[in-house]
Amino acid sequence: MKKILLLALSLFSLQALSLDFVYTKHSFWGVGSEGNEFAIEGYDAVNYFTENQPAKGNSKFSFKYQGKTWHFKNAENLALFKTDPQRYAPQYGGHCAWRMSIDGEGVYGDPNIWTIVDNKLYLNYNKETNSRWIKDIPGFISKANDFWLGKNKFTTLN
Repeated sequence: MKKILLLALSLFSLQALSLDFVYTKHSFWGVGSEGNEFAIEGYDAVNYFTENQPAKGNSKFSFKYQGKTWHFKNAENLALFKTDPQRYAPQYGGHCAWRMSIDGEGVYGDPNIWTIVDNKLYLNYNKETNSRWIKDIPGFISKANDFWLGKNKFTTLN
């Protein structure tokens, strides 16, 4: 019995190593899956567009938008965001664009792993998902848009 248990545990361990453990808001693991009170973990959404790089925001330059507090590195970026928040806010509420395209699950994206496509900011969960994302960005955007807009829902068979 002990040998069978060890064999089963070994097989499970090998399979677990091959899985993508992506934490979702519905995850059993739960840790960190809901993000935090700051949009994009406190990064400046405008800076991706103005300087082509992520930058931590400053609480002196903050703004409430869609239930989150957004931080900006300076007053200029804050003013730009206030004039057109939808232009600068990441797509899918800051969730991983690749994961959104796969099953519509909301997994928060890493503000350091990002892409701008057609003047829209997309975040990805980690480097591995980003390497998948770049293989077919237009296709993944189309699928993610369908999930985000509620056009693509899984149905269950009873």
